[in-house]
Amino acid sequence: MKKLSFYFLLILFFVACNSTKHVAENEYMLSQNYIFVDSARDKSAELEKFILQKPNPKLLGAPIGLYFHNLGNHDKPKTALKWANKHPNKYKFVKNIFSEKQSIVYANELIKLNKWFLSFDAPVIISENKVQRTSENLEAYYKTKGYFESQTISKINRDTIKKKATIEYRIRRGKPTILDTIKLKIESAVLDSIYKDAGIRSLLKSGDQYNDNIFRQEASNVLKLFRNSGVYHFSDAALGFYVDSTRADYKTNVDFLIAKDRYEEVDGKYIKKDYKVHRIKEINVVTDYSHTKKDEALQHSVLYKGIHFLSHDKLKYNPKYLATSIFFNPGDVFKDTLRNLTRNHLKSLKNFKTTNISFTPINNSGDELKMDLFLTPIEKFTTGFETELTHSNIRNIGTSAKFSFIDRNVFRGAELLKLSVLGSWFNSNNGPGWEIGGDASVEIPRLIAPFGLSKLVPKRMSPRTLFSLGLSLQKNIGLDRQTFTFLSDYKWEYTKKKTIQLEIFNTQYIQNLNINRFFNIYRSEFTNLNNVAEIYDTANNTSYFPLATNLDIQASESLDFIKIVAADTDFRVSNSADYNTVLNIQNRYNIVTSDFLIPTLTYSYTYNSQIDFKDNNFSFLKARISNSGNILGLFSKSYNANDKKTLLKIPLAQYFKIDLEYKRFWDVGATSVFGVRTFLGGIFTYDNSDIPFTRSYFAGGSNDIRAWKTYELGPGSRSSGLEFNVGSFKFLTSLEYRFDLVGSLKGAMFMDAGNIWDISGSDFIDQDAKFDSLSSLEDIAIGSGFGLRYDLSFFVLRLDMGFKTYEPYLKNDKWFKNYNFASAEYNIGINYPF
Repeated sequence: MKKLSFYFLLILFFVACNSTKHVAENEYMLSQNYIFVDSARDKSAELEKFILQKPNPKLLGAPIGLYFHNLGNHDKPKTALKWANKHPNKYKFVKNIFSEKQSIVYANELIKLNKWFLSFDAPVIISENKVQRTSENLEAYYKTKGYFESQTISKINRDTIKKKATIEYRIRRGKPTILDTIKLKIESAVLDSIYKDAGIRSLLKSGDQYNDNIFRQEASNVLKLFRNSGVYHFSDAALGFYVDSTRADYKTNVDFLIAKDRYEEVDGKYIKKDYKVHRIKEINVVTDYSHTKKDEALQHSVLYKGIHFLSHDKLKYNPKYLATSIFFNPGDVFKDTLRNLTRNHLKSLKNFKTTNISFTPINNSGDELKMDLFLTPIEKFTTGFETELTHSNIRNIGTSAKFSFIDRNVFRGAELLKLSVLGSWFNSNNGPGWEIGGDASVEIPRLIAPFGLSKLVPKRMSPRTLFSLGLSLQKNIGLDRQTFTFLSDYKWEYTKKKTIQLEIFNTQYIQNLNINRFFNIYRSEFTNLNNVAEIYDTANNTSYFPLATNLDIQASESLDFIKIVAADTDFRVSNSADYNTVLNIQNRYNIVTSDFLIPTLTYSYTYNSQIDFKDNNFSFLKARISNSGNILGLFSKSYNANDKKTLLKIPLAQYFKIDLEYKRFWDVGATSVFGVRTFLGGIFTYDNSDIPFTRSYFAGGSNDIRAWKTYELGPGSRSSGLEFNVGSFKFLTSLEYRFDLVGSLKGAMFMDAGNIWDISGSDFIDQDAKFDSLSSLEDIAIGSGFGLRYDLSFFVLRLDMGFKTYEPYLKNDKWFKNYNFASAEYNIGINYPF
């Protein structure tokens, strides 16, 4: 039956592969565009955006969306009645076996299926009109670059048999025009004085090639100069470039004129007026503006530092704090940059739906403005709900849900109070488990710091402070860990693209409640220890094998055996590999089962050149440096039995951690994006400290090396078989090509490479797990694959299939040994992996 279904689908697919099935007579489907610039083929994305018709999107060379479209039929009936008239025998057959109602349902389902097929991409039929307009677009583009004699000739190459065609666009640019004499004339005395005092350098230079973008940038710079110097009425309409195109020597003179006067409409007449420098005389802020109440009188008013705070109902915002988001004061010169700063700062408060700012000249003043801010608040209380599916090397399948509650303006200073409750359930080889947790946080839109330190960060950088408390409880998840977290976080935008974040007193306390379950949860450790017990019995004529599996005595008996082996010097000499295995198990046991106090101080720097979420041509860099235990370590000289420093009898995590992440994205054509991501991180301990399991690096998973499960890969070239594999050093890089398939369905091809290693220098770590020289880079694992993404606007649902391409732990045939569907990893995720 399965083979029959497969062959049936295959037949359907090949039927659909006739890509010109729905191409009418005397029409041709576009198969390829070719652009030639001065006889040389040009594939740049810059020119692609001017082409009005592009071939159907393809996956691995095949237009899959078109094939699905071709499974449909444009001539099929659109209603059940018409379908019954066209297929009377089928309709009666279903009606006789079931009922007339079922016949109608059957007909409607076939109609829906046909509509669904036709909803996919139809063949792109060549339009001579669009070909001509594309030629005009390309010609116009090169004229903006100074090639005023550019010409574009288009040619359609038709294949009458296949009903397909290609288009050639041949561009002859000609000789470029060079800028010669450049003159600037400012007729207004006010504008001339501002321009000279600014001392700006013109972008227009004699000898440069004509470029329309440079003229636009020059105009934009001059516009910004005057608008930020108080000339409120200045606009780009006052700017004019006059280019002499009559010269035959491919040179041109440029006159840049800035008008002397402006015209203002008064009572239906346009009156000539001079340019003036405007100042803000009056500032009014309506804190509860709504369209329905716009004509009602404002009932409440508070004056703070010359700013009038108004409201219909009782004023809910403290003027002292709201005033910090307003970058104007009465008497200030008008500046566009300050208006934008005010708008952006008010938006960053996350308290207002809209922030409208208007400036009105005051009658008879001539050079004074009234500034009005209309703020429409978001609902004070909102709730949210999130859910997620998880899968890892330890958790076979799991689900989680998070409920959140937000209270805005909780202390009348635009603060955000957020309460969250998280619950999760999962199933593993050890049975089901659950976790429940909660956290409370307050985000304050200013720096809260002692000794006047908050003054070090100006308000234009939108500083904010976050205080957070969290608690989580686990049951049958690992060792039933309890975690308590306190965080104070400071963040500000140093520039539009650069963000600084400082975490102070970020303290986490981790307590394991059920360490006796270690050898039951991490069964690979117990299996390895049991194997050594069998060898040890043979060598010493003892009877430790098999070790107890009863949970009441399993841990104690296993630990007793570890102590006996660790103290046996003869076994160390005769069976060094097995002896080291036991010491490794002991070391991992101590790390995983240990309680930890992790007090960290962290500095983060982020650079992001992305303009908005639609921008697919940008770079991202994040550097994060953190230290744990350095300050609190000064308050304690106590050590535990494992020679680890403690505070209040709790082991203190002491380390430095450095993480570097870089991402770069490029537009590739009109609908494709190529991205690269690289991560490098290392943890360096001191004072004989261990690295907490939760702060170690791991490899694998839906946002990592996708051909391996989470915790499955590494460290180094080891193939330990453990449920968890962690390291103190990590390298990861990913390449991904994203492209459109059909409608909201996107495709991707990717390659991930990386691994984790140990750089602690511990004697317990196997040599093949260490990173000790550049030769360790041979341990980099490589995974590749493809994925599907469905864009739901508010988030992207992702399915990736990763294939093990290079496996460093294999002895032979490391390339493509398990490159097959049986060994592939399927990752479900939300949004893009990077």
